Amino acid sequence: MNCTGDGSKDPIDLYGARTGNCLRVAIALEEAGLPYRPVRLDLRRGEHRTAEFLALNPDGKVPVIVDRVDGDEVLVLTQSNAILFYVAEAASEPLFPVGGTRRRVVAYERFFYFLTDVIAPSHAAFQLRASGVKDSSPQALDLRAMKALSVAERFVKTSEFIAGETFTLADIAAVTIAFAVERHIDWSELPQLRRWYQAVMARPSVIRGFAAFGTR
Repeated sequence: MNCTGDGSKDPIDLYGARTGNCLRVAIALEEAGLPYRPVRLDLRRGEHRTAEFLALNPDGKVPVIVDRVDGDEVLVLTQSNAILFYVAEAASEPLFPVGGTRRRVVAYERFFYFLTDVIAPSHAAFQLRASGVKDSSPQALDLRAMKALSVAERFVKTSEFIAGETFTLADIAAVTIAFAVERHIDWSELPQLRRWYQAVMARPSVIRGFAAFGTR
């Protein structure tokens, strides 16, 4: 809930930009119903390298959250997946299944599947291109990521969401990378994944999360 709440707690400051890691956090905060305030940084202008921001995260990376937990106590988190787990624990409606270890670990497994098998190689390909690599390494990584994404069709063949009948962090991880590579996906070969993607992209929390740092 961008800048909303009952006034009993300061909103969480979310420093970021329109990157996959930042969008995942924004969507999670929206889904969790936690009041937050996006602080957009212009990465091209180096706003993540200012002394003010480096005091929060010396690595100069986004996202970062600043949560005024209790009185003067301030929690600063700088790793996107730690932030996601923090938000999941604070959510009024759990972002991981409750009531059974099996359901929860399946959601963990599929969350990490998208992080390691799809997002990580895709991100590595982007970094290699940005560094000027001219060989076939980025293309090979892209192919690996797309193959893993396509294999995820099996996750939604018999369930509404990636890890069952409950929307979880696994869906948030999946939808952001699917959005990033949408034009490269052969949706005709993935009817159930397409059904899932369209439904999740229409979810109000996802729409608001994608808009947290603007539309471009």
